Amino acid sequence: MRRVLPIAHFCLIIILLSASASPAFSEDINTLIKKASDGDPVSQFNLGSAYEKGQGVPQDFSEAEKWYRKASESVKWFRKSAELGNSGAQFILGWMYDHGAGVPKDAAEAVTWYRKASVNGDVRGESRLGSAYEKGEGVLQNYYEAAKWYRKAAVRGESGAQYKLGWMYANGQGVPRDYAEAAKWFRKGAEQGESKAQLYLGFLYANGQGVSQDYAEAVTWYRKAAEQGESRATFALGLMYSNGQGVPQDYAEGVKWFRKSAEQGMVEAQFILGIAYNKGQGVEQDDAEAVKWYRKAAEQGYYPAMNLLGASYIAGKGVPQDFVQSYFWFSLATSRATGENYIKSNSGREHAARMLTPENLMEAQRMTKEWEAKHPRK
Repeated sequence: MRRVLPIAHFCLIIILLSASASPAFSEDINTLIKKASDGDPVSQFNLGSAYEKGQGVPQDFSEAEKWYRKASESVKWFRKSAELGNSGAQFILGWMYDHGAGVPKDAAEAVTWYRKASVNGDVRGESRLGSAYEKGEGVLQNYYEAAKWYRKAAVRGESGAQYKLGWMYANGQGVPRDYAEAAKWFRKGAEQGESKAQLYLGFLYANGQGVSQDYAEAVTWYRKAAEQGESRATFALGLMYSNGQGVPQDYAEGVKWFRKSAEQGMVEAQFILGIAYNKGQGVEQDDAEAVKWYRKAAEQGYYPAMNLLGASYIAGKGVPQDFVQSYFWFSLATSRATGENYIKSNSGREHAARMLTPENLMEAQRMTKEWEAKHPRK
């Protein structure tokens, strides 16, 4: 007699199939506990991790072990169902191996189960296979295969695959570069609410690639993506308002969107927000605020911000005058800049150096070396 999963586990498959692809612990701890208690293996694993690390709950290794064990038991049920050919269970088991949720992380094993799910008609399995081939995770990287699997899922309406297929057409990966075809697939994903598809459709309209240039249409799609928290879209909206493209020019509205993007950590937005405060454009002029945002961008390795931070320390503008700090930031900028930008950064560094004693110069150079060692370049 064939053994089948209880109703609760089949319902769980449906719930997990509509879940996000990220296993990160980011939800309210009470919600996590409830979901774990209801039998969700991913939540059980995440709750075990929370107890192990003391995140949101007191650190408790016995509780961690208990929830890890429950997750492991749930995985056994998924494996039984997957081995009996249930495509939903096959996809979930692949997802678990992909993310190390309740099982050891194993990209090759994830691909095995994604492939089984795809053969049995699971559209998310097709999309995940596309991603595996695109990134070379668990299989040899192969853009042609990636495009093939993305297309299978995209034709069936999977919004993430539609976005990715559009991306591959826009970049000529696995398919000939074709902006019109990219726009077609971005639009399909965008109309389903895929934020990255909305962002790139807006980009194509702004640049007239694959579609007639239309700034107002670009703003429409940027706004849709920005409202979903897409930091590059909030930055793009800031640019459109600042430049008066597709909307009346409005520096204050531009700053509003730059700030949203900057607070999400986008380095270019942090830099431009600093410039807005420096010039008093869209906000009240404030040198200290300008330096604050230059620093955030500089600490991410953005050399234009390092340059302006170095200049701020030389002039004592927004910060106390400090030639050691000035040399430090100009030196970091110089090591990253090229061409005319290198000449400007180096000139600032040399100016700061002339104002330093030999001891202070050695200190500034030591600071530079330490910072570089702690911030390896990608």
